[in-house]
Amino acid sequence: MKKRLLFTYLALPLVVALLGILPTSAFAAGVSQELFTVNNTWMLVATFLVFIMHLGFATLESGLTRAKNTTNILFKNTAIVAIGLLTYALCGFNLMYPGDFNGWIGFAGIGLSLPAGDAGLIGYADGNYTYYTDFIFQAMFAATAATIVSGAVAERVKLSSFLVFSTIFVAIVYPIVGSWKWGGGWLDKMGFYDFAGSTLVHGVGGWGALACVLVLGPRIGKFVNGQVRPILGHSMPLATIGVFLLWLGWFGFNGGSVLSADPGAVSLVFVTTSLAAAAGVISSMVTSWMVQKKPDLSMILNGSLAGLVGITAGSDTVTVTSSIIIGLVAGVIVVFSVMFFDKIKIDDPVGALSVHLVCGIWGTLAVGIFSTNPEHKLWIQFVGVIAYGVTCFVAAFGIFLALKVTMGVRVTEQEEMEGLDMHEHGVAAYNGFQITNQ
Repeated sequence: MKKRLLFTYLALPLVVALLGILPTSAFAAGVSQELFTVNNTWMLVATFLVFIMHLGFATLESGLTRAKNTTNILFKNTAIVAIGLLTYALCGFNLMYPGDFNGWIGFAGIGLSLPAGDAGLIGYADGNYTYYTDFIFQAMFAATAATIVSGAVAERVKLSSFLVFSTIFVAIVYPIVGSWKWGGGWLDKMGFYDFAGSTLVHGVGGWGALACVLVLGPRIGKFVNGQVRPILGHSMPLATIGVFLLWLGWFGFNGGSVLSADPGAVSLVFVTTSLAAAAGVISSMVTSWMVQKKPDLSMILNGSLAGLVGITAGSDTVTVTSSIIIGLVAGVIVVFSVMFFDKIKIDDPVGALSVHLVCGIWGTLAVGIFSTNPEHKLWIQFVGVIAYGVTCFVAAFGIFLALKVTMGVRVTEQEEMEGLDMHEHGVAAYNGFQITNQ
């Protein structure tokens, strides 16, 4: 006790001295320097968590695909992070947040430009975060949109074509449509609401994935004589680790979208996010067990992600009970969606279309049903879903079709059968182990 009192007496003059030398402009934003530091630190922690999601995507996708393509999956997921960060710094950030613009497209210039003095620090966002924190947090979201496409086209896409597509999609398409809501564009003015990206991130990536899958076609042996032939992933442990990493990262994805360290708002978002994910697990478990007659691990893994995607649009504006309902519905939807895409012969190795596109649509519409804010209207949410769907699908289809004509988008039959690891990279992910072609 005496030691603590002594420490207090010694530390107090130092604190007073530090406060005394703080410039008066530091309080211009209406918050203290301490609160500004706490807000900014939480936003950076949230950025770390979103970054971890890329490891989750990498392990989930590699686990749900065959061992002979593991190096290829890991390579793509590593490259996408770099592409997303660099293109967002070059042009994406200023396309997505152009300032005053016509509501459809605007551009604030090439590269990053830190406002001088406090304007880029405590005065940047009402004392919630700095200019650079804003950029790095949003850049992680941009990379996530391209990662969604990676899983859907796995095991048969040419690496070079995929990287070119990802660069164009994340540098131009994603930030332009993102500006329609988060940049203060026409959908924002209409009243469309998407808190953390059920449509703006997951839906955008999902529509892009659907376009690419349609151009690319299914894997060899997936559909034989009109029958669906399961192509099993090589490591359910890897897939499970990936889902838990994604669930962890979602605390930053949704929690960081509060855009401050507000205790009440962040706490609510953490609770609604977790309960929706848990509900998605339970409903997907029951549904798949009833339909398939056996409990399916891959279905409950995607069920948790379905709940997370579903709650992302409204995690700050729905009640705890509503978040559970949203997750329960998402878990049911994802099971039947996976089966539906198989039935119409659309090959999605990891269920990305069902999780990110279909459940992203559900989550966005759910805001209009369950939001506690009366200004959130279902018809406006529907308009937003259609606007993003048409724009992103057409843009992605056009880009990928152009690449098919010019570069080619699919590996040869021999390369696909023998594995992309050896043909695209010249190295196997599991040296010393015999990898079968099936």
